[in-house]
Amino acid sequence: MTKTLVVTNDFPPRPGGIQAFVHNLAVRRPPGSVVVYAPAWKGAAEFDAAQPFPVVRHPTSLMVPEPTVLRRAGEILRSEGCDSVLFGAAAPLGLLAPALRRRGAERLVGLTHGHEAGWAALPGARGLLRRIGDGVDTLTYLGEYTRSRMARAVSPRAASRMARLAPGVDENVFFAGAGGEEVRRRHGLSGRPVAVCVSRLVPRKGQDALIHAWPAVLRSVPDAALLLVGGGPYRRDLERLAASAGVADSVVFTGSVPWEELPAHYDAGDVFAMPCRTRRRGLDVEGLGIVYLEASATGLPVVAGDSGGAPDAVLDGETGVVVEGRSVAAVAGALADLLGDPERARKMGAQGRSWVEREWRWELQASRLDGLLRA
Repeated sequence: MTKTLVVTNDFPPRPGGIQAFVHNLAVRRPPGSVVVYAPAWKGAAEFDAAQPFPVVRHPTSLMVPEPTVLRRAGEILRSEGCDSVLFGAAAPLGLLAPALRRRGAERLVGLTHGHEAGWAALPGARGLLRRIGDGVDTLTYLGEYTRSRMARAVSPRAASRMARLAPGVDENVFFAGAGGEEVRRRHGLSGRPVAVCVSRLVPRKGQDALIHAWPAVLRSVPDAALLLVGGGPYRRDLERLAASAGVADSVVFTGSVPWEELPAHYDAGDVFAMPCRTRRRGLDVEGLGIVYLEASATGLPVVAGDSGGAPDAVLDGETGVVVEGRSVAAVAGALADLLGDPERARKMGAQGRSWVEREWRWELQASRLDGLLRA
């Protein structure tokens, strides 16, 4: 049995999508086959005690590819008898790969996310990404968008060894009937058509486009409501925008909610919408958009923006609709069509649920990782 050292800056209890991705892969490794090396974080001791594998914490909240981190990773590699290494995010810790190979690692895999595709667009970072690709045995990619971006930056040999590995969805956690009615009652939304967005409130996610589109949606579906789930630095601007657009009475901001309540908040919607758009000349881009898949698992049709790899998480015209994230008219049209046609929305939601069950379950992703670590 191969034993894997996971070297990662991104790991719970620190919140975030990459953190959840890495943790879900780790907990699905066979018993006794994984050990994690991650930075310190508030609440780590309690979290680590509940894990089915050992977690070694670095004394600071950030790990960089420098001698102290290398030395500690090498010590763990030897003392735990690990023969493979998984970098939770290939950039930048994947720069340690050649040195860890010299210390006994036989197989090295680097997960990539949206930010590595950003590195591929920057001259200095591109060179580092090329070194990382040459140092590991396999770089993973989320979907065709991130693969094509990185393949142009790494060496031909590294590009030929890339493999797809995306986050999964727990279909037993995200499902229709997961508690949405209670959330609707809490916010006074019972009986109304609801578009829900679950995401951090930042400009790239496109909540402002939803609010700009909402007057047009209300002209078609007068009792519709927009439920914005999540916190973030953009909230005050969005609240002002809702007031100035005259739709504040039909836009609900929940703020941040505990992870265990997220399935119920998805389930409170009839349609899921996050019209993300690429910013900063391609440096601020959606890597995949796991929220679309969680919404599909819950039985909702999705309205997705066209940023980066977001379309990889939607079967356009089947599980939802991909729109230009900067087009308020396109966003409004897609929302009004789905909110105004519940039967079409339900059909798309059912197709989305089936797609998740076929292609996106965590067990499938864990099996793919197992194959990469054994190759």
